[in-house]
Amino acid sequence: MSDPKNPNIQNRSTPQWGLYQRELLWKDNTGELPPFSTDPGNLEDLAKKALTLGGWYYASSNAGQSLTHLANRQAFYRHRIIPRMLVDTNTRDTTTTIFGHKVSAPIGFAPIGINKIYHPLGELPVAKVANELNLPYCLSTAGSTPIEDVGKANGPGPRFFQLYMPHDDDLTISLLQRAYDSGFSACMLTVDTWQLAWRHNDEANSNYAFYHGIGADLGLSDPVFQRRLAEAGIDPKTMPNEAGAMWIDNVWHGRAWSWEKMPWLMEQWKRISGGLPFCLKGIQSVGDAKKAVDLGVDGIVVSNHAGRQVDGAIASLDALEKIAAAVGDKTYIMFDSGVRGASDVFKALALGAKFVFVGRLWVFGLSIKGELGVRHVMKSLLADFDILMNVAGFQTIDQITRESIDSLANSAAMIQERSKL
Repeated sequence: MSDPKNPNIQNRSTPQWGLYQRELLWKDNTGELPPFSTDPGNLEDLAKKALTLGGWYYASSNAGQSLTHLANRQAFYRHRIIPRMLVDTNTRDTTTTIFGHKVSAPIGFAPIGINKIYHPLGELPVAKVANELNLPYCLSTAGSTPIEDVGKANGPGPRFFQLYMPHDDDLTISLLQRAYDSGFSACMLTVDTWQLAWRHNDEANSNYAFYHGIGADLGLSDPVFQRRLAEAGIDPKTMPNEAGAMWIDNVWHGRAWSWEKMPWLMEQWKRISGGLPFCLKGIQSVGDAKKAVDLGVDGIVVSNHAGRQVDGAIASLDALEKIAAAVGDKTYIMFDSGVRGASDVFKALALGAKFVFVGRLWVFGLSIKGELGVRHVMKSLLADFDILMNVAGFQTIDQITRESIDSLANSAAMIQERSKL
């Protein structure tokens, strides 16, 4: 527990997030209970009960046999934190800087689409909580709320726009312009999802919200796309399924882009935004990381889409270490895929990431209790990270290095997870 009258709290440059632990442990004395357990397995169980079958399938499905997801979790298991004792962590600092934004911790909200299948308010409560906690929020092009509304909900919070790039250049430019006008200060192009992977449960249940008139509001509110609908003779009010299908078929279109198109896209974003950062999300090979650096990107997100795209692929954490060794001093390296707690964040930082995004954790919280659920999950993660730095003997983020962890050999041994999530 933490002493709320600890004088060192006043000397810290960041909140003592660990006090949230004390708040939760004290609740029973006031006739209250914490919202729910944030153990990842418990979160999955609660979200499954709260969601429709389709919502659960979409949240939980991975590509193919979920082997990439399993590889992600195995990779975290192989690395072990080496605690340091008798370190003065009383005024520890969890903050870091990302693209000029000083934020509460090296933790952000990964872009996840169609939030309205998890909660009626969609992305709005998520963006609101991100601002409250001063953590970066990423909006997906597959989001189910207009860009402008998400920007307002996020207030002055740092926010980035994750682009799925259409094969309609005018539509791409319109999306980028709307994002910039709504205060999004970086563009992240996802490069591993021109088309959704084969996800057994989704296919078996025709589980695609866009084809059923749900979740396309970000696209339906776009002026260029509204013209495209009119040209196709589709009225979104009377033909919501067709309108939603036309939108998402422009986003996950199945037509791959190549490196040759990237200079044009970067030029458009830099022109529109006045030079704000441009990043590539989904990099898994050293060769691609080097190409991204040669292209002049401002950052890359080492990610395998949490195992939802290429089945049987390399673990994102394994890719991270190799990529960081190759280009870590040449670009800003971020990470996602498989993160389930503060120790996972720590390990990713130790292996070369400068920033870590989490996704399914806050999606489960949103599914269980909306805004309150998102807040509880992310405050708990911040508390967990703050406490970890305290008990493991780390004062600042930059002290977390490769020497902070010990690593087992990378073997093919199957580690039994509680579930496949």
